Amino acid sequence: MCINEKQMSGILRSVEKPGRYTGGEFNQVIKDKQDVRCRFAFVFPDVYEIGMSNLGIRILYHALNSQPDIWCERAYTPWPDMQEKMETYHLPMTAHESGDPLGVFDIVGFTLQYELCYSNVLRTLKLAGIPLYARDRGEEHPIIIGGGPCSYNAEPIADFFDVFSIGEGEEALPEFCRLYIEMKENGTYTREAFLHEIAKHEGFYVPSLYDVTYHEDGTICAFVPKYDDIPTKIKKRIIEDMDKAIFPEKLVMPYIETVHDRVMLEVYRGCIRGCRFCQAGMVYRPIREKSPELLDKQARCLYENSGYDEMSLVSLSISDYSQLETLTTDLLKWTDEEKVTITLPSLRVDSFTESLMEKISSVRTGGLTFAPEAGTQRLRDAINKNVEEEDLLREVNIAFSAGKSSVKLYFMLGLPTEELSDLDGIADLADKVVGAYFKNPNRNRAKGVTVTISVACFIPKPFTPFQWEAQDSLEELEKKQKYLLEKITNRRVKYNYHDARVSRVESVFARGDRRLAPALALACEEGVMFDSWDEYFNYDKWMDIFARTGIDPAFYANRTFGKDEVLPWDIIDCGVTRAYLWRERERAYQNQTTPSCAEHCNGCGANCLGGKNKWCK
Repeated sequence: MCINEKQMSGILRSVEKPGRYTGGEFNQVIKDKQDVRCRFAFVFPDVYEIGMSNLGIRILYHALNSQPDIWCERAYTPWPDMQEKMETYHLPMTAHESGDPLGVFDIVGFTLQYELCYSNVLRTLKLAGIPLYARDRGEEHPIIIGGGPCSYNAEPIADFFDVFSIGEGEEALPEFCRLYIEMKENGTYTREAFLHEIAKHEGFYVPSLYDVTYHEDGTICAFVPKYDDIPTKIKKRIIEDMDKAIFPEKLVMPYIETVHDRVMLEVYRGCIRGCRFCQAGMVYRPIREKSPELLDKQARCLYENSGYDEMSLVSLSISDYSQLETLTTDLLKWTDEEKVTITLPSLRVDSFTESLMEKISSVRTGGLTFAPEAGTQRLRDAINKNVEEEDLLREVNIAFSAGKSSVKLYFMLGLPTEELSDLDGIADLADKVVGAYFKNPNRNRAKGVTVTISVACFIPKPFTPFQWEAQDSLEELEKKQKYLLEKITNRRVKYNYHDARVSRVESVFARGDRRLAPALALACEEGVMFDSWDEYFNYDKWMDIFARTGIDPAFYANRTFGKDEVLPWDIIDCGVTRAYLWRERERAYQNQTTPSCAEHCNGCGANCLGGKNKWCK
């Protein structure tokens, strides 16, 4: 069905937030198709407001478009009301810049930020008219590539992707496109030949070129390459020198409000800590910092080219940046005058200083957020949080003395070795923070204190010391949530907790293998989408789909994996060794901590990846 401009205008007026679909944003990249030799559609498989806030896409969009003959455009999964209109009027899924259907692009890339976006990935492919399964695509279809955190265990969605980019993509994706252009122009390109060739390049995983065999008990026997000239393990790519990393000087400016309407200044990559539950802290190693001089220059550039009045310093743990005092001092020299707010979103309790508090107080009026993760010192030691109660109370007192009256504390429930006394500790710690406020003589007496505790369910993630652990059963998680609710009696403490059912499904996909593909395909067929949104997540629906496709969720979520078992993600080499992870798991059960990289090199293996840093020995 063909529709005219007037009809399209009517459709846009009939849906929520038409600005999600119009394109035409300031600083979007438009190129002459006659000069373009490779067209790349970058898809964020969630709503526009979230995708437009993603720092990774901002960087990779610029990295690809800095190549004169490569044109990278953007697309986002339409909200259900728009999907309904698209199906009614037979409208194809299109890219924002050109308005062309995704099906005409050479390459379609998906960033995989969280497991609950998988249903949106398939939904987007369906809307684009691209076959879901890689095996069903012909020469006329785009190459489908995935990347991002979830690619470190790509097996649940491996059958739907032609290739995955493992690790950091600023150099890898242009290289990918260069090979595509070269093979197209020298006449050697076929889908099969291209995938075979790219599999020889470091950091690219082509699932169809690896056979997976299984034992009778359902565990994996082996990954077997189909060719001798491709690697048995795929080593991740990294940017070795962050001061030389590509940097987007201009941001595509949305016409509607997004989740993070601000400048996001990436300070460094990696993490010097070693929290045993944290996947990002392991897979983003080694630690590589940017110099404060370069960061100040980049911050000015982004501010001048965007007009944003808020700037967030981004890293896994911003207060661990070794030159944070210098950086904040330099930034405040001009951000105060320009009335630009600086936010530090990932503060650690044990590296928060009074000097830092004074600086951010001059530009920030909100509360502070800390993540003790566990309520007792024993459990904090077991998870290697390396934070003590005295640290937290000292830091909240600094905040209270500076006039703050609101504190958020993040915890996890269901952690390995957890006991009910550890849950008691969460309630006790919140009470102590409230008490610290009233004992502080310099508190803001005009306001009452609010302590908000947010409690997530532990999910065993690949490439962590807890990757072998079983998640608590749904019944156990919900019982613990109720228990903690009963323990919190202080009216100044607010208690928020995540839906345990969502965490269980996430755990299935986090530790899943290729046998989950039929369940995902059936879910797509039956309209499942936006699983990370409360209003659309349907736990009973997923349990029904698993049952109909012969999947036992407990096999993935609630089973302790064997020490020598072949794990679904063993095909990937993230740099951190399996021996190090197992050693850390054993230390957890002995309640032993491991020092940070800043104190001592613990031999995790990430130094084999190279990179300009001062931590790896």
